Amino acid sequence: MINRCILQIALLLCFSTTALSMSYNSLQNKLRNGSLECAKLLLQLNGTTDNCINERMNFKVPKEIKEPEQLQKEDTTLVIFEMLHNIHDIFRKNFSSTGWNETLVENLLGETHLQIHHLKSKINKKVTLKSVTINLRLKSYYWRIVDYLETKQYSNCAWKIVQLEIFRNFSFIIILIDYL
Repeated sequence: MINRCILQIALLLCFSTTALSMSYNSLQNKLRNGSLECAKLLLQLNGTTDNCINERMNFKVPKEIKEPEQLQKEDTTLVIFEMLHNIHDIFRKNFSSTGWNETLVENLLGETHLQIHHLKSKINKKVTLKSVTINLRLKSYYWRIVDYLETKQYSNCAWKIVQLEIFRNFSFIIILIDYL
């Protein structure tokens, strides 16, 4: 009787691990496709940064974004979620000076929103010191980007610089997705 119970528990653990793994694989595919689509949309936004070289800024990307191998799966999910959420918020700001195609920006917002929705179920509600630290660094990083836009009064050049920074963010997001 005890052996039968142990066998059932072992099978349950195997199936739940397999199901969780398949769930993360599905999430990875959805996020990777969505992030590639966002990067493509960003490239389609017109304009060059040639005349904006003097406007460049180092926003100081947090090390967690650059070094995903140091993150747990749950922390990686949180980082991607926070990045997408902040990117979504940035592109809801005043971009009228850019002359960008509003449909492209709407599509970008829709795609980031969809990815955020996919991630919500995977976000670990357990708060750890590491997750709080990561979250604070990310918020500070995105605050610097928003502050830059505000300081430059949402100028065309400021938006072009931010566009490049966000494009760079999607390359980091794709690398982070591979660590899920």
